[in-house]
Amino acid sequence: MLSPEEHLRNYQKDMLGQILKAWTVHKNVMVQMPTGTGKTHLLSSLVNKELRTRNNKPCVWIVAHRRELVEQIEKTTVRYGIPQKDERVKVMSIQWLSRHWNDMRDERPSLIVIDEAHHALAETYKELWLHYPNAKKLGMTATPCRMNHKGFTDLFDTLITSDSIADFIRQGWLSVFDYVSIRPDSEDQLLVDSLSKRGADGDFQMKEMNEVLNHRPSIERLHESIRQYAYGKKGIVYAISINHARNIAAYYINKGIKAAAIDSKTPAGERQRLVEEFRQGRIQVLVNVDVFSEGFDCPDVEFIQLARPTLSLAKYLQQVGRGLRMTENKKSCAIIDNVGLYRLFGLPTAYRDWQAMFEGRLAGKGYPAANERQTSYMAAERTKDEASDAGGLLETIMSHEQLLDYLQNSFPLPKQDSLQAEELKPFKDRQSGLWGLKQGQTITATAQYLTVFDVKDQLAAVRFKDYRAGIVEGNGNIRMKFDRYHRMKFLPGSIALAEDSANHTFYIDLKSETLYNEKPKALMFGTIEMLKVGNQYCSRTKHVYKSHSKMNESDIIQRGFYLRIYDGFPCRHEFKQVGDTRSLLYSDCVCILENDTDDYYWICGELADGSIVIADEKGNYYHASESNGKQYIASEHPQRQEEDFDTVVSRLQAEAETHAERIRESDKQEKEEKRQEQLSHIQNAVPFQSGLKWGLKSGNRIIVPPIYRNIQKPVGNYCAVEANPQQWGIIMLDGKTVIEARYSHVEINDNGMAQLTIIPGKTKIVKLKACFQNAGGELCL
Repeated sequence: MLSPEEHLRNYQKDMLGQILKAWTVHKNVMVQMPTGTGKTHLLSSLVNKELRTRNNKPCVWIVAHRRELVEQIEKTTVRYGIPQKDERVKVMSIQWLSRHWNDMRDERPSLIVIDEAHHALAETYKELWLHYPNAKKLGMTATPCRMNHKGFTDLFDTLITSDSIADFIRQGWLSVFDYVSIRPDSEDQLLVDSLSKRGADGDFQMKEMNEVLNHRPSIERLHESIRQYAYGKKGIVYAISINHARNIAAYYINKGIKAAAIDSKTPAGERQRLVEEFRQGRIQVLVNVDVFSEGFDCPDVEFIQLARPTLSLAKYLQQVGRGLRMTENKKSCAIIDNVGLYRLFGLPTAYRDWQAMFEGRLAGKGYPAANERQTSYMAAERTKDEASDAGGLLETIMSHEQLLDYLQNSFPLPKQDSLQAEELKPFKDRQSGLWGLKQGQTITATAQYLTVFDVKDQLAAVRFKDYRAGIVEGNGNIRMKFDRYHRMKFLPGSIALAEDSANHTFYIDLKSETLYNEKPKALMFGTIEMLKVGNQYCSRTKHVYKSHSKMNESDIIQRGFYLRIYDGFPCRHEFKQVGDTRSLLYSDCVCILENDTDDYYWICGELADGSIVIADEKGNYYHASESNGKQYIASEHPQRQEEDFDTVVSRLQAEAETHAERIRESDKQEKEEKRQEQLSHIQNAVPFQSGLKWGLKSGNRIIVPPIYRNIQKPVGNYCAVEANPQQWGIIMLDGKTVIEARYSHVEINDNGMAQLTIIPGKTKIVKLKACFQNAGGELCL
């Protein structure tokens, strides 16, 4: 028997702390944790803590929606220190409880845990809330979502979410997987796309699915998929109906696979026997109908086969989650998607907005109409090994090696149905007559506006209930609120137009949130944007710089990471200068920094490495550079020695000199490396004659024009040339002069040395590389 808190993993301990903290504020808490991350272990720890710390008589109920889950929870809680006969803890199904309300009348549970809490919207669960309003409630689920846009906020006060499936795989708590799916133009995908009828729960109608897919050809393709991607492995198949499951199992057995079908009609004893034989490996494949979607724990499952179409995100994640549990010898899990669920829901690691689903702003549902927008985003990155898929029934969407590469290198996995790809749109609530905002199927701002004037990107111009107008973000957060404007419209360049009832027009800079009477014109200076409003130039910072009316555009100079603006009017503050003569160039100059949307600054001077010292109007000094942005360094009224301007700037000047020297050396080295690379491409250069002059060419390309009286054959990167009669020098293959042509004879050796004859009998030896580096200053040895 294990001590539950002793063996909690770090993320479970963190979740435990979050739950206990949430209970200090909220009575009803829902927790989301992916399948396979130990919800029942955490549940047992919470129950133990409740039994130990409760002053009055503790009583804990654990409620599940199926009898099979009750048995499993009982076994797990015993493993983690809760005696099976402890009368303070009761595990029951909601169906049993709904038939025995009177028998439980005297019970007063202090804590009620709802397992697989995404089922908690059923009427029987609502009764539980009505009967025991004072009990703490904890709902646990991997998928806090419903298909019908009904959230959980009428039962639970708050949602606590764990790390994502991708995070758990990255941390080694869940298994990596290979995901293969039927091709978009395959016969099975066309059959799935033909399903048009819906059941009472909003999912595909069972009868139509069975009629379309429960046929020999489809089952043959299911077997072929296993043969190709999971031969000899242990796995679970999710079927449509009891008949479908039995047909699949019979076909697999006929093909030599040890398979068995299991469903709700399988007697309890038979079901237990089959599951045990599957655990022990005597049965290789279990084909089931909604039996192992929730609660089933068998970590060494090596493949999951999806043979049942669904529109339910919860069902999809519960099914694939059965294969993501870890075991010591498990390398990965194969997810074989024979019904194209990937195109509705993305990979198991795709981003999910659980909070939006919890609140009912987003339905946990796939939309077949969106198929045209979904693409196999991994197609462009498929390896050569995957080319073998080309003639198969399925295509590899993601291999476990690719998945590991994405996760280990912290690459963001593509988001399925990402909100960034959806336009923000207004919608009208028919009951209230108010307007809200949504992206795709997600309601991002509930119906709360009298009017939505216009929508652009992630902003909306709206009229509030108090009849004032304003700008809100896509999620409803208010950016700006104004008077009662009659009309609003978004213009290009992050400008909004507003018109009052008297037809007066105003313009709003959405970046600086500044109102102008004239229409602004956006101007780009490198990467920094300014507005010209009438005769004034204005920054797009929160604290807006506005020039005098006689400024010329030539007074604005782009200097890489900042704009230098000659203002012409002295600042009312007398800021300290760097003390360099260059500071005179910056007297009365304003600075707008790249990527700084807050303020503008006055320039106090430039340092040797191109960085600058600047000041704001509050008397704070900053050091700004392209690599490090803006850093506070000093104050006009320093409280500490470290904030003294002269002390700090003296240090910065010395550092800038060192930095500038490193930059010069780096540039020099980079230039030389580039030069050597260019020379390596023209090693085959040969002399050629044009008229009376000689040059060098490489193939058909002339690299040194014919300007010399004579040229000798190159030796390495060097070549002897005669400029005038008996006046020889040395050039490099690209024409750069190494030795001026003033010697009667030169001889280049293979070792990079050259012998220069000044006059017959008088010579000197030089190192050519040193001569070139010294800009022609010859070095005699």
